[in-house]
Amino acid sequence: MAMSLLVDAAAAQRQITIRIAHADPPDPFVAQKHAQALTFKALVESATGGRIRVEVYPAGQLGGEREYLEAVNLGTIEMGIASGAMAGFFPEAMVFDIPYLFPNQAVAWRVLDGPFGQKISKLMEQKTNMINLAYGEVGFRHFTNNVRPIHSPQDMQGLKIRVQETPVYVRLVQSLGGSPTPIPWPEVYSSLDQGVVDGQENPVSTIDYARLYEVQRYLTLDGHSYGVDFTVINKRFFNSLSPEDQQLIRRAAFTAARVNQGIKALNEALALNKLQQHMEIYSPTPEELAQFRTLAQQAVIEWLRTQIDPALIDEVLAAVREAEASFGI
Repeated sequence: MAMSLLVDAAAAQRQITIRIAHADPPDPFVAQKHAQALTFKALVESATGGRIRVEVYPAGQLGGEREYLEAVNLGTIEMGIASGAMAGFFPEAMVFDIPYLFPNQAVAWRVLDGPFGQKISKLMEQKTNMINLAYGEVGFRHFTNNVRPIHSPQDMQGLKIRVQETPVYVRLVQSLGGSPTPIPWPEVYSSLDQGVVDGQENPVSTIDYARLYEVQRYLTLDGHSYGVDFTVINKRFFNSLSPEDQQLIRRAAFTAARVNQGIKALNEALALNKLQQHMEIYSPTPEELAQFRTLAQQAVIEWLRTQIDPALIDEVLAAVREAEASFGI
């Protein structure tokens, strides 16, 4: 019995290191992932007196999203914060990419923190070597272009729009009458400047940070897609921890994800205020948004039903309706 107590005490005192990777800049006031990672580090290290040390690797120091997610899945690093690349490891993550799924952040957060968000996390744990500890926010994406204001899908006709190299965004732009053109992010500014494409789509904070307002005239606040950050940890590593440490890490991750959401919301507001000085901004009416939603959702959902369990699509749409009702929408 005495020996068992000594072993337990030694295990409780052993030094643990958690390496957490993300692709955002190392500025917590600009990058929500970095603010989240630093908050997680502070909460964990202070609660354990440094027994659990957290090392933060920002700006793709351990590779891009796909590379460090692969490392978390394999267990060569412990944690990562990622969004778009998650679908390559867990296709069900694409259920949140349905166009015009969430009308606002409050509804999105209610769904992600509710039963449906928990179900997606459990599915990830079952189907991968990763556990999703918490959801963060990449933000709502909007269209910009240099040709004309976009008030309705008819205004998208023929516009060459830069998109991410994913089927969801290609189908989204096609459904609205635009011409989707996949271009790597580092080439976007020059492609817009040289007229290779007419426009692009991103959150307003990204449009501001990348100075795209210098090469784009029109911004339409249609919020066609809401990006979700997943905070993942290697399952084998997590299960090797004591129940007390597991709960501590879950609490810290949840709190840190709220910082992620708060920083993103603040930066979106500040960026929009700045962009009003440089761009012509239009907010579609509810009737116009309904036109966008009908065309885009139909096209993307039709494809998505061939990629994931169709029941998940029906469930997320029901969860959104329930959350909207709770806010009187």
